[in-house]
Amino acid sequence: MSATVAKRGLDVAFGVTAGEVLAVVGPNGAGKSTTAAVIAGLLRGDRAQVRVGNRTLTDTDRGVFVPVHDRRVGLLSQDPLLFPHMSVMGNVLFAAGRGPAARAAAHSWLEQVGVGGLAERTPGELSGGQAQRVALARALAAGPDVLLLDEPLAGLDVAAAAAIRAELRNVLTADDRAALLITHDVLDVVGLADRVMVLEDGRVVDVGPVTEVLAAPRSRFGARIAGVNVVRGVIDGPAVLRSAGHGWHGVPATALVSGADAVAVFSPAAVAIFRDQPHGSPRNSVFVRIAALELAGGVVRVRAADPAGEASALAADITPEAVADIGLSVGECVWFIVKTQEVSLHAATRSSPARR
Repeated sequence: MSATVAKRGLDVAFGVTAGEVLAVVGPNGAGKSTTAAVIAGLLRGDRAQVRVGNRTLTDTDRGVFVPVHDRRVGLLSQDPLLFPHMSVMGNVLFAAGRGPAARAAAHSWLEQVGVGGLAERTPGELSGGQAQRVALARALAAGPDVLLLDEPLAGLDVAAAAAIRAELRNVLTADDRAALLITHDVLDVVGLADRVMVLEDGRVVDVGPVTEVLAAPRSRFGARIAGVNVVRGVIDGPAVLRSAGHGWHGVPATALVSGADAVAVFSPAAVAIFRDQPHGSPRNSVFVRIAALELAGGVVRVRAADPAGEASALAADITPEAVADIGLSVGECVWFIVKTQEVSLHAATRSSPARR
């Protein structure tokens, strides 16, 4: 599909193959839900092409627009949107149709998502997790060729989200239906998706297999969900990335050409903090101002900004004891030090064929 929605700043193009789950991540306002709305037919876009198999659902150049109810695109959002005046079975039958075969199919879907025993209840008698399971059964009962999941677990508690995630995993791997999963949760990405696409400011800034994107993200948002540091720049020499006048020395993950756009990736755990710039073995050093100190598990995450106050999106993980020994506090300037062998250099974009 491809779509441009000028008033929302969206300009994207990508594909999802049959049987594939593509996770879509990005900051708020990046264009994730707008993309789903174009696919579902809830938004036409200034220019758009949406094709599913041999069917064209939207083509603004040719004046083609298939109505929502005929697109065979299922949408599951954070709000289950169940009809309150219908029973659980009635809600699923609304999508499945009429007749004995439709009732059998609706019952089968309710059983598959773990709520077969709740068929005669009303939505007001369901927990949040149960309601979301019914909404999933209803979406699947319509027989969609594409399933859009727009943060379906965001409103659930941890236990309910884990249970629904397990059901989704079973359903999404059972057939050749393409699925688009919009999420902010790295557990959804790791547990459900084949590939992940990162949107920022309405553009695709990274896309690739989940393991590759999380291991070596090319965007700041991707770095945040992967829990690593990413510095964008240009290759300047055999193993140096030049960014904002600073040279980052690292180990090239692949062959890189001088002058090419690239990223340096390293773990916050690889960053040491000093008050004075150390000397000795080859290493990277950058002078930063401490923007925040956050407790994360058993370590303190030190978030940095440059001395002028502009966020550099760098972070270091050190022990609480080290924070006390150094005497760190927000607003102070320190040196972030990273050994060369801890920094991997990657091309800024990756070749990412679909799973099949």
